[in-house]
Amino acid sequence: MKVINKKKSRTNNNNNGGFVNGGGDGNKRSLLSSENDKTDFVYTCFDKVVPCRKRAKISPKFSAGGLDFFDALPDDLVVSILCKLSSTASCPADFVNVLITCKRLNGLGLNSMVLSKASPKTFAIKAKNWSESAHRFLKSCSDAGNVEACYTLGMIRFYCLQNRGSGASLMAKAAINSHAQALYSLAVIQFNGSGGSKSDKDLRAGVALCARAAFLGHVDALRELGHCLQDGYGVRQNVAEGRRFLVQANARELAAALTCSTASGSTYWVPSSSPQPTGSRHVASTTVGCPLLSDFGCNVPAPEAHPANHFLSDWFTGRTGDSPGVGLRLCSHAGCGRPETRAGLEVEA
Repeated sequence: MKVINKKKSRTNNNNNGGFVNGGGDGNKRSLLSSENDKTDFVYTCFDKVVPCRKRAKISPKFSAGGLDFFDALPDDLVVSILCKLSSTASCPADFVNVLITCKRLNGLGLNSMVLSKASPKTFAIKAKNWSESAHRFLKSCSDAGNVEACYTLGMIRFYCLQNRGSGASLMAKAAINSHAQALYSLAVIQFNGSGGSKSDKDLRAGVALCARAAFLGHVDALRELGHCLQDGYGVRQNVAEGRRFLVQANARELAAALTCSTASGSTYWVPSSSPQPTGSRHVASTTVGCPLLSDFGCNVPAPEAHPANHFLSDWFTGRTGDSPGVGLRLCSHAGCGRPETRAGLEVEA
């Protein structure tokens, strides 16, 4: 086959040419001219003019020893990418590995906008890895307005570091921003008089906080509010309304279990061997799952605990053994981790 040069026509029999449209009979494939031929176009057997691909020229400023491609990216674009990364991080390492890559990424990664969007799993620090640098990181995120960081650091300070005032203040900051977990945690503190004596309990405040968390869809708050209404605990007794909240909590719990079981293909509920009595309140759970329609003795797999609760559990079981302190006992619920006094009717969070 002939390959025609635009400048002059000649038969090209050079064996150094390559084949395109590979496969089949060699007579049906086009021959490219050799590298020595400075042709701009080649004619194929289909009578189409195909331009030859030329090697891209690199600007001298990007050559060896010049400016790096990453350095040419504007800060706004890099910050936008880091915001997306921090908001979708599945563990602290996903974000920390970026910070230690280079000086520029470290500086932009600690931008207040990036820290404010960090996901809860970014703060899933293990108790054994707790350090001043981890404390500073959580503090920076909370100062940037990250609600999850406020709640997580508040729980750690209140329960683990025994800094009650600062911890409660951080949880209140998260609660003001309609953080359901923070609202419920403050309710537990009010119910139990955590960090103080029995006289520090404020049942009415606990019910009010619980109601706000329940309004935001917090399942434990819904159930707790239902028990309070049924028993007249901190609020005027209303058995029918309390029962309605309990049914709503069970329905939400079942919906969450069904969603998880559909994704994993596992069983979403199992009957309990020892049904709970209908008149009981704040019964300590000894099962692995969480109570579903507890009056009928059913259980569903426990939902994933918040990183703050994981930290509390690891902190007190790993550093203090079985006893979290004098007069304190860890909550029997596997996903709680709070150390509380158990002298009276306490809330099993």
